[in-house]
Amino acid sequence: MLNSLKRSFILLPLTLAIGLTGMSAHADNAPLTVKESDPQVMGWMQGFPPPDDKLISQPSSNFFSFPKLRWSVCHMRALLPTTEISRGIGAPSSLDYNLDKNIDAITFTPTNSKQKMTWRQSLDANYTDGIMVMHHGKVVYERQNGCLNELGNHAAMSMTKSLTGLLAETLVTEGKLDDSALVGTIIPELKDSGFGDATVRQVMDMTTALDYSEEYDDPDSDIWKYAKASNPLPKADDYTGPDGYFEYLQTVKKKGTHGAEFNYRTINSDAIGWVISRTTGKSVDELLSERIWQKMGAEQSAYMTVDSKGTPFAGGGVSAGLHDMARIGDLMLNKGEINGKRLFPATVVDHIQAGDIKDIFAKSGYDELKNGDYKSFWWLFDNPTPVYAARGVHGQTVYVDPVADMVIVRFASHPESANPKIDPTSLPAYSAVANYLIRK
Repeated sequence: MLNSLKRSFILLPLTLAIGLTGMSAHADNAPLTVKESDPQVMGWMQGFPPPDDKLISQPSSNFFSFPKLRWSVCHMRALLPTTEISRGIGAPSSLDYNLDKNIDAITFTPTNSKQKMTWRQSLDANYTDGIMVMHHGKVVYERQNGCLNELGNHAAMSMTKSLTGLLAETLVTEGKLDDSALVGTIIPELKDSGFGDATVRQVMDMTTALDYSEEYDDPDSDIWKYAKASNPLPKADDYTGPDGYFEYLQTVKKKGTHGAEFNYRTINSDAIGWVISRTTGKSVDELLSERIWQKMGAEQSAYMTVDSKGTPFAGGGVSAGLHDMARIGDLMLNKGEINGKRLFPATVVDHIQAGDIKDIFAKSGYDELKNGDYKSFWWLFDNPTPVYAARGVHGQTVYVDPVADMVIVRFASHPESANPKIDPTSLPAYSAVANYLIRK
């Protein structure tokens, strides 16, 4: 069984992982509470200029350590180079509201606990920076907190993968990308790598067999080599390794049989980002803008971190507004339609919802995701009815429940990176809200 850190610890960009060794805590080793660690309370980056002890900046490597991360997740553009996912120049679409003041008082019992908790309490327990619940296409709950407000963007972490997967699945459905094709036939530069004889589908579903490790506590792990290659900041004078995401992917070797196991590895997402760009002649950020952001009536442009060559981080680089990620959830719930416009075929979502690797996934150790499955970088599970989600470390999610006709979008900055630390509170809370909305 993969340990929780290895399974889900994907940061923006990978070099940020180095900073999680600096967690602030009380004397009893408990992390600061959500109120104590609020960026305004901490005083991060306040003043002109901020005092040295309140400064968060590069080249310091700890800007993603807790509690600094509670400021950093809303200010990635101040720390790293980015490229724009433009919303275009059209007017944003409106969000209809029908707020329900009773949601805060909904109760549930966290997994492996006997103590009930309210929905409102769960938000603080999970260091929620922003959350929105939509039901029947209307916003029934919204709260923004910490570093986030309606004008701000928040790091989406590995929810970026799901956006990349949505683009790829759309191209497959439209007949522009053959998911049975070998990656090496689309990208000759990867022909002799571990990706070369994997199918596009195997990469999209993370069933590739690659000689690659994501052991963050091992300084010799491949994840650190990937981090050095993808770092957009100047390399050390004695650095001789690959430069950028695409160069690194060419160095990865095969180990095992493709399609035999599910292994969550960020490099698969960046390989698909390359496939998308080579197939369409456009970068992932350009395509997200043209196919999604401009057409769904986004309120704000989003952004993606890039490597030193300007390649967007397709595995975790997006920062976006809460309202716009809610539009993504609504778009998925309504199978490609939003505001009377069709952005992609309904069968795209049908394919994602159908899953692809349930038997393989069952052996991968994600016991907290009942009846789990995975397809096109989207997670599928029962909670208690079939749902699917985009997920990212520190508590990010776009959670789609078709039975309840409900979407929940959450941005968070939890001290723990791994979702298994957060799911015991979050998943029962989502289920309780769904049940409440169904009964209304």
